[in-house]
Amino acid sequence: MQSPRTVVDNLLRKRPAERVGLHEGPWAETIARWVREGYPTRPVRKEVGEDRWRPEDGRTEKVAVAGEYAEPVPSWEHFGFDMIGGGGGFDFQPLRGVSELLEESDEWTIKRNGAGAALKYWKNKSGTPEHIDFRMTGRQVWDRDYRPHLLDLDLQRFGDLAKVKQAFLDARASDRWVYFGHMFMWEIMRQSLGDLTLYESLLLDPDWIRDIGRVYTDFYKRHYTWLFENIGVPDGMWMFEDLGYRNGLFASPKVLSDLIFPFFHEMVEFFHARNLPVILHSCGSQADALPLIVEAGFDGLNPMERKADKNDPFAFAEKYGDRLAFIGGLDVRVFETNDKATIRREITDYIDGMKARGARLVFASDHSMPLTVSYESYRYAVEVYRERMMY
Repeated sequence: MQSPRTVVDNLLRKRPAERVGLHEGPWAETIARWVREGYPTRPVRKEVGEDRWRPEDGRTEKVAVAGEYAEPVPSWEHFGFDMIGGGGGFDFQPLRGVSELLEESDEWTIKRNGAGAALKYWKNKSGTPEHIDFRMTGRQVWDRDYRPHLLDLDLQRFGDLAKVKQAFLDARASDRWVYFGHMFMWEIMRQSLGDLTLYESLLLDPDWIRDIGRVYTDFYKRHYTWLFENIGVPDGMWMFEDLGYRNGLFASPKVLSDLIFPFFHEMVEFFHARNLPVILHSCGSQADALPLIVEAGFDGLNPMERKADKNDPFAFAEKYGDRLAFIGGLDVRVFETNDKATIRREITDYIDGMKARGARLVFASDHSMPLTVSYESYRYAVEVYRERMMY
């Protein structure tokens, strides 16, 4: 039987795979709930100053007293997921290492990042940060205060290189499909310029947008070249770029084609030159961008959010199944019912429907697994998947 690594690799490379793949991303607080419901933990030795898992919310805190602490078994190991992150991230903010605390309550913090943006984060639950304030309001600010910091290779952006190497080696030892993942220029611009300045500049100062794309494309290629040569080469890449919201794209296909996707295409070609398939993660409505996604050369698409307009994985598979593999696509609200009959019916219909259309599929939700899903419900969902997984 094909290994998890081989299954995903074959799906992405248009080779015969024995089964549908399996992947998921439970939130931190979801794992904490599941532990209370019987999800397994194991003791891990922690020294003073190291991070330990916090059972009340699934976050981490610094160890004050050395000893053994309970830690959840990794979800990929417990459920048998086929894909695993291998690290490989680095600080992409112009001013490296900046996280200035501006305000704090029991529930949230407001921090200013290395691009001058102040964002509000929940402390004890997952979610998109709220945009508060942005300093990068024009090209002069970018040119003067931020652009110069992105022009050279900076090894300190990787953090502790010994830990980076070990994380990659640990992932590789799992025999899963190991990936590196990163945000790219669209998400970086949203949390650097803010939505207002970004959307205005797409129309009023497109040359500035192109310059940001040029600088960040070169920045990523420079740092990934070093990473591949000195840490290791994964099995593939994820690019996280949320291009849409519930009702459509944030920018028109024409604007995206002119200003954004040329740099996407260049990054995909850079990874393809190293024999690495590339998955695009994009929340929101993606349908109108699919021709651009295919043209840019992406090998896989995730998550096909079902609450968003025109996101129909069956239609995607019928039209683009010869070009794209699909990761995700099952409405997370199915899991949230915590009703076994509903879960069985919907998973069966989805997997069988995608297989009937010849889709190369990695089974997962249409985003991630929230706190509202019980441990028993998700375990049952995996059981149903295993009954239907063979091609």
